[in-house]
Amino acid sequence: LPDGGAGQFAATILAIKRENPNTTVEVLIPDFKGEDTPLQQVISAAPDVINHNLETVPRIYSSVRPGAAYKQSLRLLKNASLACPEQPITTKSGLMRGLGETQDEVVMVMKDLLQAGCQILTMGQYLRPSPQHHPIIEYVHPDVFDQLAEIGRELGFKNVVAGPLVRSSYHAGESFAATTA
Repeated sequence: LPDGGAGQFAATILAIKRENPNTTVEVLIPDFKGEDTPLQQVISAAPDVINHNLETVPRIYSSVRPGAAYKQSLRLLKNASLACPEQPITTKSGLMRGLGETQDEVVMVMKDLLQAGCQILTMGQYLRPSPQHHPIIEYVHPDVFDQLAEIGRELGFKNVVAGPLVRSSYHAGESFAATTA
């Protein structure tokens, strides 16, 4: 779609809110190729959470997310977090582990996300969807996920959910509730 699907996201958010105004709506959006207008279209529909998954670290970004740009994704999150100062939208992102990234690189990405205004972070084990996708370099031990979650909370995320089976929607309601408590 010419608008990257922004109109569909906005229409869906508005339909849900019209049907049940008390529903918390989280949208997982693409980077809209760096265009501001589609992001503003989604924001104007007033979702409660805008999620855009960064997925990995800058060093391997282009091989994991061909066609995407690390700084462009951070810019989208920052613009979303600053869009409505009178009623800020919660922003969220997700990372995959096991792609060949180092612990230090993951912590650096966490810091970049916080500087972009990201409040919620999810981290899970990368699982290769097909032989054409990036290979699994490492299976990350659950203790490492626990350690990273603690680091994320210490750095300032309002909520971090991390574990081998965690995906961006994992316990989404509880994550959002933790940011509003």
